[in-house]
This record gives sequence, structure tokens and C-alpha cells, in this order.
Amino acid sequence: MPSSADFALAQERLAARRQAREAFARAAVDAQRASHAHSEALSRLPYPLNTISAASLRTWDSISGRTGTRPAFRVGQVDAELLDEELLSLLKTQVGEGLKYYGSHLQDEWSTEILLVLRAMLWKLSIWDHDASYGASLQGLRYTDARGEARSRGRERPKPTKWQKGLYGLFSVGGRYTWKKWEDWLVEKEGGYEEPTPLVERLSRITQFLTTAHSIGAFVSFLVFLTNGRYRTLLDRFLRLRLTPTSSKLSREVSFEYLNRQLVWHAFTEFLLFLLPLVGISRWRRILSRTWRKIRRFIFNRKKADDDDEDVRKGGELGFLPERTCAICYSGQNPTTVSETSILAASAGGGGVIGSAQTDITNPYEAIPCGDLYCFACIAQKIEAEEGEGWTCLRCGDIVKECKPWHGDVVEEVERPPSNGKSVGFADEKTESDTPEMRDVEPIPEPDDATLEVNKSVLRRVEAETPAGKTMEESEWSRADPSDSDEQSEEYDEEEEELADFEAAQ
Repeated sequence: MPSSADFALAQERLAARRQAREAFARAAVDAQRASHAHSEALSRLPYPLNTISAASLRTWDSISGRTGTRPAFRVGQVDAELLDEELLSLLKTQVGEGLKYYGSHLQDEWSTEILLVLRAMLWKLSIWDHDASYGASLQGLRYTDARGEARSRGRERPKPTKWQKGLYGLFSVGGRYTWKKWEDWLVEKEGGYEEPTPLVERLSRITQFLTTAHSIGAFVSFLVFLTNGRYRTLLDRFLRLRLTPTSSKLSREVSFEYLNRQLVWHAFTEFLLFLLPLVGISRWRRILSRTWRKIRRFIFNRKKADDDDEDVRKGGELGFLPERTCAICYSGQNPTTVSETSILAASAGGGGVIGSAQTDITNPYEAIPCGDLYCFACIAQKIEAEEGEGWTCLRCGDIVKECKPWHGDVVEEVERPPSNGKSVGFADEKTESDTPEMRDVEPIPEPDDATLEVNKSVLRRVEAETPAGKTMEESEWSRADPSDSDEQSEEYDEEEEELADFEAAQ
């Protein structure tokens, strides 16, 4: 419950405010009377001076007044122009980043044309469609037709006509491009090895005069804009286009939404920079890249041969390269999006040679276990970067974890175990593997006495019919040449001598 003392203090504050308002009203009335007195005194001057003096007096009254000339409204228009220039610069930078992959010279040679296209797009999508540029929309402003401002006082201002917007685009987009190309042409003619012609010199002087006149006019127009805040540029003044608020209840409160969003994103990025080393982003990146390579190889590089075809090419994405070319060097100097067919077609014009001297293998090392060849520096760097998880071979698609030097066509010598004695073997000598296995057979039946008697009688009859001398002469042993044994012994000695010489040479 307020006390009587508080109530008395409140009444005193109200009385003080009332007195201040009354004093301000009296001061305004006195200033108005003084201005009328000054205006009456200035009106007695001759014709050229009375109008200038009256206009200067009104300008001074508006500037020195309590409200001034609404500086906040002028600041919004200038900020809108700055935002438009920043947007154009940002788009130009992005286009330059995109064109650098097709050649760094494109941005320098076609910078004027790039600005022409960007300005035309911004004019069409902003002023022609929505009666306001991008920066003006952010500031809550739009273009209006100021020609009927006196008739539309107190009503909603009319929108600009199509011919006004068309002329604005013609001068701001096409005029800037034409003037820039004209200045470049004059610089090219004046900066050559030959002396410029009198016509070129005259055109250059006229161009410099027009440029200076335009700069002076723009400066004077901007000073007038700072005074009344109506037309921001010389082109707006010429076309009678004025930036006005979109709503009569325009709020000038400062919004910290953008600042808060920037602070949140800044804290989030710092948190990611702190967290990524702990998560091991390189390992996840390798896993994702390996998975992507497998999916791409499965989709685009599927084998078209039948299952029984033995001449199936290697499954790597660069398996078609010749053996002398390092696949790692080739992939680093050529885009991975180019297909094998296009590479082979391009190499057909160069005699069928794929790669260059920069992609040839130097200090070849052999991948284990596939045996494909790479430069030592290339394959060592790849294997080390995988941290023991294995690197996917670009030629065959196998996982490579180790490498070794490549010996080429040199046959490695295999050491034989030393032998203490000589051993002679023959081709017709039977080994244990050639010996047939033993098997069980039935026992031979023993003959009885009658059978034995019959066999003995048959043998006696045969011996009686065949003479003993004839049997010895016709036998194989009797027909053998006595010199055969000597020849066999000589051949045996020669073979032993050759074997001894061969072992001594080894």
C-alpha cells in the first residue's frame, strides 16, 4: 500500500513533466515566430536571393529541430545498398570457386560477363518480381513511384511501373556492362605498342569528362539524400524511385536473433573441433571411403564375362592400366569420375599410350599378396595411412598390408643342401613307390603222387628227344656276344666321370 509521501512525490513528478511540455511548446512558438520574422525579412530581398534564403532557412529548421531529418530511415537505405553489394561479391566468389576446376583464367577473362549475369539475375528475382532488392527486403523497404507523391499524401504509395523497373535494370545492369567494356576497349587502344589515333584520344577525354561529371553528380545527389532522405542514388532520382517502409508501423528495435545464431554455431563448431580427434574421424573416413568404392565398383564395374570364362580382367577400378604405370600416381593426376571407355578412347589418339612420364613407376615395389607394382613412395604412404587396416589395391581390389622390393626378371638362386657322397641312379631302377603292394592269395595246392609221376615221365621223354648240344647253342645265353659285357662296363665308367665333372662345376 503506497504511503502519502509516495503519492506526493508522484504528483510532483507529473507537475514537472507538465511544466517541461509547456516550456517546450512556448519555445516552439517563439521559434516559429522568429522564423516568420526571418522569412519576412528574407522575402524583401531580390528574386534570386529570396528563394535561396527561404529554402536554406527551412533546411536549417528541419535539421535543428527535435526530430531532425529522420536519420534512422536514411541509415536503412544505405545499409540496403551495402547488403546488395556484399551479396553480389559473395556470388562472384562462389562462381569463381566453381570455375577454377575448368581453368583459373576463366574468372579473369570473363569477370565482366559474370557480373552481368549475376546482376541480371538479382534484378529479375528481386526488383522486377518483388519491387525491392535483397538488401531492401532485409531492411523492410521497397521501391515506390514518387511522381504522384503529392496526390497520394496520406494514402498508400503506388508501386513502380514496369517501364520504371525496366529502365532501372537497363541502366544498372546493361549500362554498367557497356561502360566497363568501353573503358577496357579504350585502355587496350591506348596501351598498345603503336601511338593512339586522334579519334581514340578524343574519345578518351570525353569518357574521362563524363566519368568525372557522373561522380560529381552522384556526390551532390548523396548530399541531398543525407538532407531529405528521399532518393539514395542518382539513378533513383532520375527515375523517381523512392525506398519507403513496407509498413507504416515500422519497428526500429534491434534484434539479436542473428547474433545468437552465430554464437550458437560458433560454440558448436568449437565443440566439433574438440570432439573429432577423440572420435577418430580418419578411421571412419577410411571405412566410408572403402565402402563407397566397393559399392561403386559393384554398380559400375560389374564383370560381364560368363562364369566359365577364364580371361576375366582384374576387379580394380584401374586394372586396365599398363604395368609400367603407377595406378596411385595416375589416380592423383586424373579425375576418378572418368570411365574406362573414355580413357581408352582418349588414349587412342596418342597411339594407344595411357599415362605419361610423370605416372611411370619409379623404385618399383610389389604389393603383397596380389603382386601388383607401385612406386615405393606411393604404396608406402597409402599403407601407412591405413594404420594397419589394409589398403585396397587399385588394380585388383585386394587388401594390401605389406610390400616388398620387386626383383624383376632376375631368377633367385636356390641353395642346395650339401651332399657327402656320390649317388648314381638309373631310369629303370625301381623305387618303393613303383613296387606293387602285396595282396593275399590262395596257397598253391600240393600235387599228389600220381601227378608227380606223370610229370617226371614227360620230362624224361623230352630230354630223350632233344640233344644236349643243340639246347646249349640255341639258348639265349650261348648266343650272347662276349664283347657286350666290356662295352657295358665302359659306358658305366663314362657316365660316372660326367657326373663327377658336373658336381665339381657346381
